[in-house]
Amino acid sequence: MAIQKIPQTDPHAIYQTYQAEINEAIQQVLDSGFYILGDQVESFEQEFATYIGARYGIGVASGTDALIIALRACGVGPGDVVLTVSHTAVATVAAIELVGATALLVDVEAVHFTLDPESLAAAIADVLARPSMGRLKAIVPVHLYGHPANLPAIMHLANQHHLYVIEDCSQAHGATLNQRRVGTWGHCAAFSCYPTKNLGAMGDAGIIVTQDRDLAEHCQRMRQYGWASRYISDTAGMNSRLDALQAAILRVKLKYLDADNGQRQAIARQYSENLQDFPLHLPHTSPGADHVYHQFVLRVNQRNALFTFLQAQGIGVALHYPLPVHQQPAYHRRLPLAPGGLPMTEQLSQEIISLPMHPCLSTAAVATTTAAIASWYEGPGEPTGLDRARAL
Repeated sequence: MAIQKIPQTDPHAIYQTYQAEINEAIQQVLDSGFYILGDQVESFEQEFATYIGARYGIGVASGTDALIIALRACGVGPGDVVLTVSHTAVATVAAIELVGATALLVDVEAVHFTLDPESLAAAIADVLARPSMGRLKAIVPVHLYGHPANLPAIMHLANQHHLYVIEDCSQAHGATLNQRRVGTWGHCAAFSCYPTKNLGAMGDAGIIVTQDRDLAEHCQRMRQYGWASRYISDTAGMNSRLDALQAAILRVKLKYLDADNGQRQAIARQYSENLQDFPLHLPHTSPGADHVYHQFVLRVNQRNALFTFLQAQGIGVALHYPLPVHQQPAYHRRLPLAPGGLPMTEQLSQEIISLPMHPCLSTAAVATTTAAIASWYEGPGEPTGLDRARAL
């Protein structure tokens, strides 16, 4: 494989952009002698909740833990059924199983690759018609690649059937729909702050947001052994405390999140302008939505050939995700699927490719990437653009 000239993502470049402020924040924590929870975490929780438009924020150790704790705070456990998607990071489904519930997988729609309301409605009807499947309890929509899921339709179904909605916002920090940020639509929401996320720490970190005081207090207790007061566990809990160092780093980066998302959007526009004449499916933003482009994902025929070609040119591309969760070895044939199966999910896994995307990506790197894609389409032995357009 060629040396990667253009990385698919680059958290080190983002660190270098804010290096002086981040280093100062780290030094303040080191000098304080207080490294778990504390003032830095409380300040980050307040600042992030305010940014999202929520009343409460609860910092935890990872995005996966954020989902686990949010699910448990909503009373999800053994015997419950939670509806979510298979076209997602495996953490979404793993969290549901780790609380003892059953993940019933729903198909995604073809444009934004997020939870399809029609498939969701069919899955709800199927569970209600077969009580032996379990108690229908919650929906976990995933705001994939930075675009909001169809929250009005999802919330309508949830309210109709009295279901909790726990938003998985791990790829959509700052995204909005109808002038509301994701994370404020459901009962609570989970965010990962893994280093490559739009708001990324320098290690694992996560945060839950909610408008509900009781849910917030439950989450706060659960992240630290169920303590209401030190060493006294009022309920069963776990150890998922956010480090003060990570909170301090995230406080610096939060100040620049909108600007960084603006850079991602500018990069996406450049990609779209350069690639608009080629027969591939570009990302699309729904009316009323603000796409924050955690990833810039194309749908393309002969995806594997393009992937291999770009990697050979030193261009960092990725597959998010090469296998849907229900086809992975740990889950194959044991997770229930919505009626009709997951045809779009399975098709997407053969067609999607993620181009380099991060706020420090240069205009020249975007131009190099799109020029390489153009050369692949126009190269010897490849079908003509017209032939490819007909194939699509």
